[in-house]
Amino acid sequence: MISQVINPSKKNDSLNYKIGNRVYDFNFAYVMGILNITPDSFSDGGLFTDKGKAVNHALEMIEFGADIIDIGGESTRPGSETITESEELERVVPVIDGILKSKPNAILSIDTTKANVAKEALRNGVVIVNDISGGSFEPEIFNVVREFNATMVLMHIKGKPKSMQLSPVYSDVVAEVYDYLAGQSAIASEHGIEKIIVDPGIGFGKRLEHNLALIKRLEEFRSIGFPLLIGLSRKSFIGDILNLPVEERDDPTNSMNMLALCKGARIIRTHNVKQAAQTCKLFNKLITS
Repeated sequence: MISQVINPSKKNDSLNYKIGNRVYDFNFAYVMGILNITPDSFSDGGLFTDKGKAVNHALEMIEFGADIIDIGGESTRPGSETITESEELERVVPVIDGILKSKPNAILSIDTTKANVAKEALRNGVVIVNDISGGSFEPEIFNVVREFNATMVLMHIKGKPKSMQLSPVYSDVVAEVYDYLAGQSAIASEHGIEKIIVDPGIGFGKRLEHNLALIKRLEEFRSIGFPLLIGLSRKSFIGDILNLPVEERDDPTNSMNMLALCKGARIIRTHNVKQAAQTCKLFNKLITS
């Protein structure tokens, strides 16, 4: 059939994952709302370090249509410093507990590279581990995810957050990122992890031209065989192109989100959940009409 020639990797759209108490059909698009409990994240650092404010913001994002809340206790912006495991846990665990007390059915993700942080978060009710290193910083994290039968997001990063933007070089960024994600997803599968999501890692050890190449050829990542997540929200490449400060990047972010969905992304990780939920609703209507 001609449709198979045009789109040979459509099979991963038909994947269904049971995550928590909900089935996610990746024919459709979903929104992951960002909740940074950090003093130094590039966009919202310091806004939600108070537990009450963090919980209320999560509940607001759920009300606006977030399908997943991604909770991070350590900034991974370019130039950021690492923090201790105990400090990260002190930030995230009370917020996880607070959200689930108010919304027991909320689908929560932990944004961490630390195996023990992931383990404590999963013990407290989180059901997704979102690892920006794709499991490469602490490989023990694969065993943790398998122990809890959790979902795992594997992202590509070149280097570490502190130095990743100093001089990233690729001979072919799409091929290198693809090979990395294919390799890390194979490792995850070998560890018995069945629910895998991949993320090309826009802005993580990439220059402007690298980010644009990855977005332009995003559909190629579908042939890895897993649902595709992308985080474009307020990223510096948008500011570089349009000469906009962080606080004015939501509208162009949303334009890029729709482009990413048309190229195969199925989870949009974003700060502005209300806009992204509208975009996903429009996209989901288009593909079912």
